[in-house]
Amino acid sequence: MNYRKFGKTGFNISEVSLGTWQLGGKWGLPFSQQDAEDTLAEAYERGVNFFDTADGYQNGASERAVGQFIKTHPDVHFTTKIGRKEEPLTADHFSPANIDRYVDESLKNMGLDALDMVLLHCPPTQVYYQPETFFALDRLQQQGKIRNYGVSVEKVEEGIKALDYNVAGVEIIFNMFRLRPAKLFFELAQQHDVGILARVPLASGLLSGKYTADTKFAPEDHRTNNRDGQHFDKGETFSGVDYLTGVKAATELKQRLGTEQLAATALRYILMYDAVSAVIPGASNPTQIERNTAAADLAPLTTDQMAIVQDVYDRYLKNPVDYLW
Repeated sequence: MNYRKFGKTGFNISEVSLGTWQLGGKWGLPFSQQDAEDTLAEAYERGVNFFDTADGYQNGASERAVGQFIKTHPDVHFTTKIGRKEEPLTADHFSPANIDRYVDESLKNMGLDALDMVLLHCPPTQVYYQPETFFALDRLQQQGKIRNYGVSVEKVEEGIKALDYNVAGVEIIFNMFRLRPAKLFFELAQQHDVGILARVPLASGLLSGKYTADTKFAPEDHRTNNRDGQHFDKGETFSGVDYLTGVKAATELKQRLGTEQLAATALRYILMYDAVSAVIPGASNPTQIERNTAAADLAPLTTDQMAIVQDVYDRYLKNPVDYLW
């Protein structure tokens, strides 16, 4: 495992880390405490020292599991995201009073005295123009309840606007199907010493290369019920790519890149960008950890391979993905 500096936090974190949206079970299935513990332990064993969770994941069970693990592994760092566990999502969720409440609830849930990093969880664009929200985070940092803060964003413009504040990290969707962040945002983030976490790195599994036109997902799975943004921004499901188009693009990537391990190659692609502090693929069980961390051991993509990714993106995905996020 290789480690990278996480912006101004001073943390050195594993370049392949762990997102915990699926921790303890697949989307829509009951939470398994044992699977969660085993998955975190396997990740740590393979060099992962950074976990990304949220107060709304599995109704708080993910936060509790991560907090329990942190208490016995103090060398592990983490983010938790706040503001999205109550629906419908509105700018009011990110008022100073609610920020205070959410942070206190996460501290209690995780059983910790301070949070390494708090991320606002995909707030509406309006929130970036509410400086009082960020001033509340400054105050909590001064009080010692949080060590750092940042944002998880839907759109590149939101990430750029967040740089007006004292953010230490930005979590953004970046993968072979979502290339626009690398155009300008990465450079600006580096200038501000802001770390970048690449979320949805496998486009909800499309970039595993294993899905076909006939693949079915559970009714409760967002890959079934959020394709048109019925519950939250559709860009979080398959990176906003039309499913059949994504299957076709992934198939071509496998063929032209000459790999049957597209998932690991897709993660290694993200790590080609120095601005990225870590990629945070999810895992619902320990066996998926090995698949994810293997990406750190792959050789860098060649210039020709990078050009193939750009060509597939330009032909299949740029319109409309590049213009919406």
